[in-house]
Order: sequence, then structure tokens, then C-alpha cells
Amino acid sequence: MPETGEGVNRGERLAANAGAEKEAWAATLEDMRALAAELEDDGWSTVTIQAGSTAPTGQSDDDDRFGLVYVIPGNKAEPFAEAVESNDFPEYEVYRAEQSGKVFIVTEFRDPESKTAILIAGVFELRNSLGCVRAATETETMYTHIQKLDGTHLGSFRHDDYEKFFPSVTAVENWADVDSEAMNSD
Repeated sequence: MPETGEGVNRGERLAANAGAEKEAWAATLEDMRALAAELEDDGWSTVTIQAGSTAPTGQSDDDDRFGLVYVIPGNKAEPFAEAVESNDFPEYEVYRAEQSGKVFIVTEFRDPESKTAILIAGVFELRNSLGCVRAATETETMYTHIQKLDGTHLGSFRHDDYEKFFPSVTAVENWADVDSEAMNSD
């Protein structure tokens, strides 16, 4: 649980956690590369992507789409699209770690028939996840959406186990509550 109260402001928390978060992000990227190397050693073709932004989104009045949205660089759009175009990716795995209310995540999509895997690394804040978690628990489904910075949708994946992405709904609720309290205190 994050520290709140008198004398602790968001800027101080960010500065105190910056080094640990940089290390966690570096470890996430290293893990993604190690997973890809292991697959390649076993004869798989891999596409690795470092997302420029990752956001958990909930349903809205305008859009029923929810899930984890990865915004990927334009130079990775073509390799991603080519892999998705010719493969189904029926299997997936989620590797995640938490640091100071942030989730450092690698989502691995696998097509065993073609021995092709896509690995995408990202980071997002638990405090922004409540809408996504509520939609996932209500539908007992989770989605991953991949798009470019300009909003071009490149692909979506459906997942039957939202708990791989959010193993503790309570943790998400706690972070959302802390954020709400911080916004309402003056």
C-alpha cells in the first residue's frame, strides 16, 4: 500500500521510487529478451516489442471495448501485423511484477502450429486499472489491444483468465482508493 498523509506529496514519492522503477523496467525488458531467446533456441520465430504506452481501459458509454491497450512504435507495426495476419495465437502467458503501484508486464502470444511468438513489454499504474478490472470481472474475460500512436488498431486478443493480468482485485481497489483520497485532499 502506498504511503499517504501529511508531508508526503506525489513529487516526493515519484523521486523516491524513480531508481527502483527504472530497475524494474530494465528487468522487464531483459526478461522479455530472455524469453524470446529461449523460444528462438527452441526453433520459434519471435517478435519483441517495447510498448511506448500501456493503459488499462474500462468500458464507457461510447465504447464497449476494454482491456489492456499497448501503444507500439510505428517501426514495430509491420512485424506485428505480419505475424498476426498469418497466425492465430491461441496461447498466451503473462509475466508481471509490481513496484510502487506500477505493474511491469510482458504479454506473450504464442502460435504453436507455426512456432511464432509475439512478446510485448509495458508498464501501467494500478490506480488507473479499476474500470478495466471491473469490466473483466463482470465478463470473466480480458482483452489485449495493440495500436499505433495515431490510434490505428493493429489487433486484439481475447483472454479467458483476467487474473493473469490482475491477480488481486483488492490491490487495484486499494490503489484506486488512495488515488481518490489524494485528489480530494487539499
